[in-house]
Amino acid sequence: MTRRIIAMGGGGFLMERRPSLLDEYFVRATGARNPKVCFISTGAGDPEEWLAKYYKAFSKLGCRPSHLAFFRKPRRGSIPLTRIERGLLAQDAIYVGGGNTRSMLAVWREWGLDRILRKAWNAGVLLGGMSAGAICWFKYGATDSVLGPGRSSALSCLDFLPGSCSPHFDGEPRRRGDFRNLISSGKLPSGIGIDDGVAVLYQNRQIAEVVSSRTGATAYRIARASGTVVVAPLQATRLHSKPNRRLQATRMKPRAPEPGR
Repeated sequence: MTRRIIAMGGGGFLMERRPSLLDEYFVRATGARNPKVCFISTGAGDPEEWLAKYYKAFSKLGCRPSHLAFFRKPRRGSIPLTRIERGLLAQDAIYVGGGNTRSMLAVWREWGLDRILRKAWNAGVLLGGMSAGAICWFKYGATDSVLGPGRSSALSCLDFLPGSCSPHFDGEPRRRGDFRNLISSGKLPSGIGIDDGVAVLYQNRQIAEVVSSRTGATAYRIARASGTVVVAPLQATRLHSKPNRRLQATRMKPRAPEPGR
């Protein structure tokens, strides 16, 4: 069984006014004609505005949408809290929104959702999301959940994917510098930084493809090497409004590394 996760730096229906190429990519990656997709917005407290945007965006993409909410009363489309595992294992994909990653993970662990998500992943359900919904899958994440907007600190996450991750790599001024410093100091292991408008597809814990909805935006491998931090951009495939229906996932080859400063 191929285990897949799509980590997005930022973008999608929560950040874009027009139909999102990243969301289209996510839906096509399910391989299903009318995929069942569940949205989880725990990190933001399950705001009604987000749920409304999600249903509007993913219904237009030909999905059968549902959601899992811990902070809202049951309603049409919601997965019952008494049958979380059954509901999520029946999905083709699970899409996680942004918000406070630390609080989100605490709620998930209290409800046993971390265990259920791993079971779904091992069963072939596509996992993914943006911002907090991207970094949660890694062993560690660089999050602003503790220090506040714009400043990153290390956080232990789910460990579905190896290393660490920082989203909004080009979208927030201090993200890049903070991530490099956390890796340089040993507070985080080597990892990946993901620009806004970029998605990284992992297959069986390995990068299979990097795609971008923005010219010049990509993802970067960041690692300690010989006493410095090396930033290596990855080659990204540019998404278009009418992309190929079948995805050809191949391992990305990094461009020339950017030396650490």
